[in-house]
Amino acid sequence: MINQNPYDHNLDGKTVLLGVTGGIAAYKAAALASKITQAGADLHVIMTESAARFVQPLTFQTLSRNHVILDTFEERDPRVVSHIDLADRADLVIIAPATANFLGKLAGGIADDMLTTTLLAVRAPVFIAPAMNVHMYDHPAVKENMKKLYDWGYHFIEPGEGQLACGYVGKGRLEEPEQILHTIDRFLSGENGTMGESKPVTKDLKGLKILVTAGPTREAVDPVRFFTNRSTGKMGYALAEAARDRGADVILITGKTHLVPPDGVQVIQTESAQNMYDAVLSVYDDIDAVAKAAAVADYRPAQVSEKKIKKGDGAFTVEMERTPDILKTLGKRKTSQFLIGFAAESNDVEHYAKMKIQKKNLDLIVANNILEEGAGFETDSNIVTLIDRNGRSQNLPRLSKRELADKIWDEALKLGLGASAE
Repeated sequence: MINQNPYDHNLDGKTVLLGVTGGIAAYKAAALASKITQAGADLHVIMTESAARFVQPLTFQTLSRNHVILDTFEERDPRVVSHIDLADRADLVIIAPATANFLGKLAGGIADDMLTTTLLAVRAPVFIAPAMNVHMYDHPAVKENMKKLYDWGYHFIEPGEGQLACGYVGKGRLEEPEQILHTIDRFLSGENGTMGESKPVTKDLKGLKILVTAGPTREAVDPVRFFTNRSTGKMGYALAEAARDRGADVILITGKTHLVPPDGVQVIQTESAQNMYDAVLSVYDDIDAVAKAAAVADYRPAQVSEKKIKKGDGAFTVEMERTPDILKTLGKRKTSQFLIGFAAESNDVEHYAKMKIQKKNLDLIVANNILEEGAGFETDSNIVTLIDRNGRSQNLPRLSKRELADKIWDEALKLGLGASAE
């Protein structure tokens, strides 16, 4: 039989702790547990009492083939202290789902149940996959707790966007088990340079200075209102992370997003198209390559009111003017820089992408149809066509944005990125 599991080479033989906390997304943790066990890991599940109200411990016991632990004082083996023994044996810990309450307790060093007690003793890498209501996820306390944990070295697997169990539509849905496994697999394979030897990353971008732009811009109307777009910044952040992992010195210039800034990357926060334009040009001369993934506004209000515009009778008209064209300016000023652009279109995708390559003096363009399911803004995946400066095109299947980021850098290297720096 052909092995269909792509993760067995990295998870096989590993001891994995799966912490399940009390959210409705606990049902997804069962699917995750099944995949981890199928990949050959020795899986041990720790549930909170609240989690056991959503999914019976017997479910995880059956899937993991190990006893499920809920009670801190349950000591089945008198030769060891359970939470210390588990912490010592763990090669990896995954918390899925992680509730707002759990994040607060862990950030505060509270150890009042088996899961938090074990985590204080763990020295293995810990991956946290939050899941909660969109407004809870956006609460300052939750953000501060995640930032603190991130700074301490915990790894986060961001929630997805979509229909939530509470009825809201937004960010907060537990990432799909397949994507969680993909993230873990990359880590165990050594692709972040911290663990594993089976697939060491080639530092093929080492010595290069790379600039990535990401996210949307905001163009103010008055102190309250602004025009923006649907960009989440995920593609740009993935490009920055991939370039960092491959050895590049990375600058990420980003608009406002909900994403945690990548570790090991210089981050410059901007808001408007003019802000981003100024930030990009301030560093451009020393850059080897630019990936302009940001969705920059083409137009902005010609006049910005200093006071809130009051509602009145009848229509309201805003006169718009062009914003500076960042990519076109970079193309004109290009000396040896390698320029990568993006073309998000709704029709005639390749036609408009090829026009953009010539008009803006690009070396590579990433084109996609934003109306295609699984592609474009507000998704964790994309379906694109890579087109080079000579018009050669390559259609790629649906990939996660992190996988796509590596494909883009692979193609850039084939086209000569870094050749002048050697």
